[in-house]
Order: sequence, then C-alpha cells, then structure tokens
Amino acid sequence: METIETAYQQIAVQSRRDQLIVDHLSLVRHVVGRLLAELPPGLDVENLQSAATLGLVEAANKYDPARGVEFKAYAYTRVRGAALDELRRNCPLPQEMVQRVVLVRNAYRELRPPVSVERLAELTGLAYDEVVDCLAAIRMTRMVSWEDSCQSHIVRLDDAHERPHSAMERAEQKQLLAEAIERLPERERRVVTLYYLEDLRLKEIGKVLGLSESRVSRLLNSAVFQLGERLRAEVSA
Repeated sequence: METIETAYQQIAVQSRRDQLIVDHLSLVRHVVGRLLAELPPGLDVENLQSAATLGLVEAANKYDPARGVEFKAYAYTRVRGAALDELRRNCPLPQEMVQRVVLVRNAYRELRPPVSVERLAELTGLAYDEVVDCLAAIRMTRMVSWEDSCQSHIVRLDDAHERPHSAMERAEQKQLLAEAIERLPERERRVVTLYYLEDLRLKEIGKVLGLSESRVSRLLNSAVFQLGERLRAEVSA
C-alpha cells in the first residue's frame, strides 16, 4: 500500500511540475526577449530559448512551495541565468566585430568622461550604429545588463566597478540616475521609459514610436551607455 501511495505522490508532484513549466513558458520568451534587446544583432535566438527553457525545467524540478517564494520570481533568476550561461559558453561574436570592439575599447580609454557615442565614432572611424553594436557586444561579453549595472549605477567599458557602500550613497546614485534619464534625448528617454518602466517589448515600442525593432534596440543601448557615462562623470567630478 505504501508503495502505491508513494507512486501516486510522485505522479502528483511530477504533474505539478509539468504544469508549472507549461504555465510559465511565456517567462522564457520574456526573459530572452529582454536579453536580446541589450545584445548585438545576429545572435542565435533558438539556442538562447532552448537554454532558457532548460532553466525553467530545472527551476520547476527544484521548486519548493513550502519556502513561500512565488514560482515566477524563483524561476526568473534561473531562466535568465541559463540564457546567460549559454552566451558565456558560446560567444557568437564574429572576428570583424571583435576587431571593432577593440577599436572602441581603446578609443574609450583615451577619453575623459562623459564619453559619447559620437566621439567614439569619430576616433574609430566607425559608423554611429556600428559603435552602438560594439557597446552592446562589450556588455554581452561582460554579461552586464542594465538591471545588473543598477547595482552600481555605472556602465563602463574598463574593468573597474564602483559600488556604493551605504544607503545614502545608493540614494544619491538613484537620484543621479533619475536626473541622467531626464537629460537623455527625447527618443532615448522614451525608449528607456517604455522598456524599463512600462515593461514593453521592442516590437511594442517600435509600434509606439514608428521604428523598427533593431532601431529601438540601438536606441536602448545608446541610452544605457549615455546614462552610465553621465553618472560616471558625476561620480568622478
């Protein structure tokens, strides 16, 4: 009898896990979509989605509702982490992009903050969009997203990370961030607002602004870089 009851319990547990996976497949699309918005074009979306789905399956297998944590919140970190791990294992940057990244990084190190995309384009001889794609590639290789960079509120191309050490410093950084957002050009400001505050996807933002997804992505990456540089200039002043 105990064996039969155990079998039924295992079936019930597996059924709940399967249901969690089915109910949260949209989380995979959401996480991958937001990652792609911050990464250079041309990535293998299917591989990222497959890795993220495996992360969801792992989350469902390890989830313990008795801990009182909502599954969506529990799974988000694991789904996103699985997608990032896939990027780490298979950095898809072509050699031409790597060469451009080197140019941009070297030019960046020669300039004082705040560094602009226009100035980087001038020094490297690259087009504006090419520089923005390189910035996205640099962020990808370092696995730094806008959400992660908010821990320090600074997005930089060198290896240093400045992190606030007190609640007062964090509050000051948040105030600087808000002011920096207000100083962004109108389109970049709207993209940042729609993407991070309204939680719209690139396609939805494109419809609102009458732009392609690729253009929205570049505006977003340009805005993130501008924010980081303006904050870095304020901190180093």
